[in-house]
Amino acid sequence: MALHLNPLRLALFAIVFFFALGAIKPDYLLAAEKQNAVPVHVPTPEDSRCATMPGLDPIIPLTLYQSRWVQDKSRFKIGMVSRQGGKSFSTSLEAVIDCFEHKTKWVFLSAGERQSKELMATAAMHARAIGLAVIELEGTFKEGDSEYKQLEIIFPNGSRIIGLPANPATARGHSAHILLDEFAFHKDSRAIWKALFPTVTRGYKIRIISTPMGKKNKFYELWTAKTVQMFDGLEHEFKGERGGWSKHKVDIYDAVAMGLKLVDENGEEIEPEDLRLALADDEAWHQEYLCEFLDETTAWLPYDLIEGVEDIQLDPMPLWAEELVNAAIDHHEQFKSYENPPEFTAGREILSSVLFPGDLYAGFDVARRRDLSIIWLDELIGDLARSRAVIDLKKQPFGVQRLVLFALLRLPQMRRCCIDETGIGMDLAEKAVEIFGENLVEAVTFTPKNKEALATGIRKSLEDRKDRIPADTQIRNSLHTVKKVATSTGNFRFDADREEATGHADHFWAKALAVHARSAPIEDTSILSGSPRESYKTAQGY
Repeated sequence: MALHLNPLRLALFAIVFFFALGAIKPDYLLAAEKQNAVPVHVPTPEDSRCATMPGLDPIIPLTLYQSRWVQDKSRFKIGMVSRQGGKSFSTSLEAVIDCFEHKTKWVFLSAGERQSKELMATAAMHARAIGLAVIELEGTFKEGDSEYKQLEIIFPNGSRIIGLPANPATARGHSAHILLDEFAFHKDSRAIWKALFPTVTRGYKIRIISTPMGKKNKFYELWTAKTVQMFDGLEHEFKGERGGWSKHKVDIYDAVAMGLKLVDENGEEIEPEDLRLALADDEAWHQEYLCEFLDETTAWLPYDLIEGVEDIQLDPMPLWAEELVNAAIDHHEQFKSYENPPEFTAGREILSSVLFPGDLYAGFDVARRRDLSIIWLDELIGDLARSRAVIDLKKQPFGVQRLVLFALLRLPQMRRCCIDETGIGMDLAEKAVEIFGENLVEAVTFTPKNKEALATGIRKSLEDRKDRIPADTQIRNSLHTVKKVATSTGNFRFDADREEATGHADHFWAKALAVHARSAPIEDTSILSGSPRESYKTAQGY
């Protein structure tokens, strides 16, 4: 029987055969292709001020490292950039350009609601600069009993950018291109990553950007994972490792060499060395500006311990606390020259509208000019102490600090407050004990023994997960600054370097005092004698 083949079918067989032949390659051919492979685009110095796409320039010219980031089309991309290096500017610009060119969706996940709002504002600025009539919306993302603020930008072509605070619930809520902003500082970073990665399975991209924060988080693990290509300052190396990341590292010296301008308050150009000398903190310089992963062995409270008790829904300075401080400032300015000023009724009225269902405990680390003056207010419900406010009274007159403190001490839910009576805190602590009594107020002298007891108390409380604190960068860094240092006599002391942003670990000691307020008194603490709490008449005007 003659075999008759349809010419069209023969042609189809030929196409399939040659396609299969091209797809099946021996190992030596694959190795050769990998060796000869190059990234899609490696920007040169000539690209540093070029348009990001034909006919489109950002409102501020890009540095070379920002241009590299925007033009790198790798699916998995991670960046480690010096503080104030313009990370948010370039990462949000890339997303806006993508939304401009295609109908697509991006989700920005930030460490908290404040950071999410700032990042989304930068993206909206880019969109308006392009001339797009975008719509900005604000709503809520609900997961069980929890609600999170959700910000959204809608483009004329239907593209969307959604901004949310990062947690496992919000991470699994959308299938979209993902931007993780300051990922090293996200609480539960491993749980977030586990929930997030499956959402990009079907072709979506991931962008991760951060400064480093120790080695015990998912950002460190991803940065040290396999590499497709590495942009390290002006250098570029292509490795082509399967499943790897396109990595961009820019320390402060690289940033300046690649176009970043550093200026002082008068707009005069400065050098990185000026920043280093002003910072006066070698550890912070290496981490924040040189992008180095530091060993945390000397920190009394490691970052992972602090992150374990952070809650992004807690506001360190809620609206009622801001109103209380502002009212105290106004009252002090109006009546500071009076010998017998009128009662601070505004404070009582503000606090009367705030619901405190649990018992309140406070710690007050007192300062006036050099350091931060912090009142840490915890609310205990059951075995869990949640931070209700972390009130910063930096450089406020003692009259203002006294008004705020006494208003809180008058709350019927207040059970105990511990105050640092060392040095300039002595007068304030003595007055508080005198008016409210030693059952409510304990004055604590910061002797080495007492500081060790306070440091041990806060660490044990965090290890037992009995606390929830705000997910705030300043608070986190302040808690992390205290170190246990061996002395020449074989003893240990607990201390921290003095820094502009975190003071002298003032958040740490205020929180430690609040933790101690929930416990028994320190044995060698000097308790100032005072009259019973009911003698409020002596507090008139406060």
